[in-house]
Amino acid sequence: MNIMAQIAIPDHVDPDHVVDFDFYNDPRYAPDVHEGIAKIVAESPPVFWTPRYGGHWIIAGHAAIFQVVRDTETFSSAKMGIPAPEQEFKQVPINSDPPEHAQYRGPLNKVFSPKAMMAIQDEVRALAADLIEKVRADGHCDFAHAVAEPLPVSIFLKMMGLPLDMLPQYRRWVGEILISNDVQVRGRASGEVIASMSEIIQARMIERRNDIISTLLDTPIDGREVTFEEMQSFCLLLFIAGLDTVMNGMSFGVRHLAKDPALQAELRANPARITDAMEELLRRYTFTMPGRIIARDHEAFGVRFKAGERVLIMLPAADLDAREFPDPLKFDMDRENKVHIAFNSGPHRCAGSHLARIELRILYEEWLKRMPEFRLDPDKPAKFHGGHVIGVDSLPLVWDPS
Repeated sequence: MNIMAQIAIPDHVDPDHVVDFDFYNDPRYAPDVHEGIAKIVAESPPVFWTPRYGGHWIIAGHAAIFQVVRDTETFSSAKMGIPAPEQEFKQVPINSDPPEHAQYRGPLNKVFSPKAMMAIQDEVRALAADLIEKVRADGHCDFAHAVAEPLPVSIFLKMMGLPLDMLPQYRRWVGEILISNDVQVRGRASGEVIASMSEIIQARMIERRNDIISTLLDTPIDGREVTFEEMQSFCLLLFIAGLDTVMNGMSFGVRHLAKDPALQAELRANPARITDAMEELLRRYTFTMPGRIIARDHEAFGVRFKAGERVLIMLPAADLDAREFPDPLKFDMDRENKVHIAFNSGPHRCAGSHLARIELRILYEEWLKRMPEFRLDPDKPAKFHGGHVIGVDSLPLVWDPS
């Protein structure tokens, strides 16, 4: 279907700023989703309108994104889903704008502080080592399912105080929320998550435990007790973010390493450089694309925005923008500009970035220390998905077992 011929371009949208782009299933995502994104950002204006999903704006340029994520009066986080859902479940603080945002962000900053996250390093390392040793002698594995999924997801379930045996069901719900472009599927899954979390919240209200939910229940919001509805909003956000994002960072990073045996050898010989490699991998393979809604009519970047229009902030495009990062598809640990935007910027910068960095660093350290040289399985190509979080569905690897 020629969607450009099917949907009328609004009068206020300049045809020169129209690009047909489907962030869930764009054909340019094949065979490599990030190369496709780099192609889009190179060939398109920094800000453009797409007719997909009823029509919405895309912010793709690095400079434009840096400005948009700070202009919360125009680009509100109150509503973020694309296409617009029938019912939009609020997640705090991600669906809050300043000044309200600060009162909800404070408790999360406490829970995910650098000190608190450093305290769980040994647990992360022990689980990483165990998962790697389970596959090492086999000579092959689907890394996405064998390691990248259970490592950060299990850690987060323990932190939240959620049952580990529910991991498969939890992952199905998260996938439906983040990957599906069907608003009914997303809405139903969000409702299931809220119902499940509500049972846990009610149990913690009766008896506290050593987990995030209990800590949030005991943390005042603007000098008062947190309400049950606010706890539901906190838990929906934490559930979605904690059960998906880091595993994609791990899979994209290890996929790159599998294609670069020289880099593997360099990092094994000099583990101190793993942190540098991790940051460049985060830039090269940024994977989240949050939404916004226009709060007021506004003109910027050569376009006119109308109140109520939806906006996609294409963070992977920002980190593959040649105007900010010369030769952006090249992996370069010694790149002069190392300030990527993988964890967003402005007031909504990822609260869990400290945890994410610890998990990524430890995973790379343990994987490179324990595994021989590994490579992509030539007979089983990796599989990816688009959506608000682009990710790896399957990453078959092979190596010569010792």
